[in-house]
Amino acid sequence: MKKISAILILTFLSFGAWAQNLPLTNYGFRLGLTATPTIGWIKPEQGKTNGVSLGFSYGLIGDFNFAPNYSFSTALTVTTVNGKSTEADPLYIKSLDNAANPNIPVAYDLKYRIQYLELPLTIKLKTIKADGKRYYGQFGLSNSFMLSAKQDAVSGSTKLENVNISDYTKFYRAGLVIGGGGEFDISGNTSIVAGLTFNNGFTNITTDKNRNVKNYYLALNFGVFF
Repeated sequence: MKKISAILILTFLSFGAWAQNLPLTNYGFRLGLTATPTIGWIKPEQGKTNGVSLGFSYGLIGDFNFAPNYSFSTALTVTTVNGKSTEADPLYIKSLDNAANPNIPVAYDLKYRIQYLELPLTIKLKTIKADGKRYYGQFGLSNSFMLSAKQDAVSGSTKLENVNISDYTKFYRAGLVIGGGGEFDISGNTSIVAGLTFNNGFTNITTDKNRNVKNYYLALNFGVFF
């Protein structure tokens, strides 16, 4: 996992340095930092959603500006996606020695806490800058690589806390990203970015072939470009 993280970080920074030095690039590359609260939820096909949970995302952001109003936008962030659901017989609970009769389904209230390394690939469509302000819409693909996955499970007198479910959670998660926001100049090349994005997961996050569970989140984006 550490090797994967190091490779992605080096790739991201190398691409940024390469883009800055391109002789034909008139619009530049911008690198920044982001710290973003998230609001996540779980949607199982065999079960129900039990509300939303707060999470957090932080890391690097980058815009490769290839035209006055268009940018290829990416990031390298550590993102926590939390959520609650009610589902029958999660695979790791069925494998426990003290599990109830395996022939009788048992519903559990579950709380997911999954941390990903994210590398989104998106396009930004920007308005013309006026008075140091411009606005943008954003659309693209989210690529998420699991760093850790934990879960709480409650059913009657059974209460499991902080169970490691990494072996029962898929390593890769894909999603669609759509959002928008604004960029506001402070001084020189420094600007603040604020916006809202919806990350629509479309791959099953569990390895259990009998269950199909997807997670989603809203991100309240805050960042600083330098």
